[in-house]
Amino acid sequence: MTHRVVVIGAGFAGLQVVLGLRGAGCQITLVDQRNHHLFQPLLYQVATTLLATSDIAWPIRALMRARKDVTTLLATVEGVDRAARAVILRGGARLPYDTLVIATGARHAYFGKDAWEADAPGLKTLEDATTIRRRLLLAFERAETCGDEAERQALLTFAVIGAGPTGVELVGIIAELAHRILPPEFRRIDTRKARVLLVEAGPRILPAFSETLSDYARKALERRGVEVLAGAPVTDCSDAGIVLAGRQIPARTVIWAAGVQASRAAEWLGAEGDRAGRVVVTPQLTLPGDPAVFVLGDTAHVQSGGRMVPGVAPAAKQQGRFAARAIRARLRGAAAPGDFRYRDMGNLATIGRNAAVIEFGRVKMTGWFAWWVWGIAHIYFLIGTRSRLFVALSWLWVFLSGQNSARLITQKETLKDSPPPR
Repeated sequence: MTHRVVVIGAGFAGLQVVLGLRGAGCQITLVDQRNHHLFQPLLYQVATTLLATSDIAWPIRALMRARKDVTTLLATVEGVDRAARAVILRGGARLPYDTLVIATGARHAYFGKDAWEADAPGLKTLEDATTIRRRLLLAFERAETCGDEAERQALLTFAVIGAGPTGVELVGIIAELAHRILPPEFRRIDTRKARVLLVEAGPRILPAFSETLSDYARKALERRGVEVLAGAPVTDCSDAGIVLAGRQIPARTVIWAAGVQASRAAEWLGAEGDRAGRVVVTPQLTLPGDPAVFVLGDTAHVQSGGRMVPGVAPAAKQQGRFAARAIRARLRGAAAPGDFRYRDMGNLATIGRNAAVIEFGRVKMTGWFAWWVWGIAHIYFLIGTRSRLFVALSWLWVFLSGQNSARLITQKETLKDSPPPR
């Protein structure tokens, strides 16, 4: 009988498994609740009007059209019957498997304050990005027609909660949008008076980077007009704004970039999960006691070299390639590839036009050169020549013209209609 592999999730890790099993003689079923693979590292550029959705997302069926060994299903997983080796889909359908790969990613986490999501959307999906883009642009439009000065200032106050790479990248572009791109286009308001806030509960921004680069990033953001508020957590969030250190800050646009929560994979498997819900796996990326189940990417709690593997795209792709090698070895009856070893590709974050920070071991880069390295690296990892060309041309247009190219308000509010985490 042909070996049946079910891969849940068409993100970086899941897609890499499928690509790595080309020609292995498996019958592969790829399941995702969306019909596209998403390049999440550039999702914030969709949210902030730099790129269109089609620039960073690709239909899964189109990616798999030449793979006769792959069946793609648009479906939502409800559970896993490990005893019967079957995946249970919403509606009751069951997918039998010999090897199961779970790479269902993560959603934003509100640390027990889930009611905040309606007023402070996170950024993990295209729906999130278009919701945030709509809110950003509508804030300026509503400010233009608003006759009340206090309400106008609240509309022109943008707060991003969480100062990791996503938060830093978001505020950098929002500040450029408000202070450099939009001023000539409005008549009743001066968009340069917009307040762009970066809120971080910890003592400094970009905590995964060295203090030197963190300090550089903070100063670079402040030069762009961003107010960095570090050292105190947000204690309340509503449609009126945020409460920080006991002080109410009126803000009509709030974006959440402060934490993530893994999918329900641990619940499906009846497995141990960490505080973020990630499944604790063996050094071979399999479920303890059940080597037929691999758990990868943001869904997995993985240790390598005594350290937690970060939830970043390079780590997910490395895990996907490792799992594919392990499955191929089993099919051949060969020795397993050993333990997974994460190769750290360094940390990168862009701060805005002509500024970025890069840290790779002892190598540290900042400024214009780092910005170009960051851009080249991201273009390289995009799928297909068309996407690389379109993104490169979009960035070139923004660089030469000073105009963001994706500023259409076309969609209705999608946040409350977005599907729940798997």
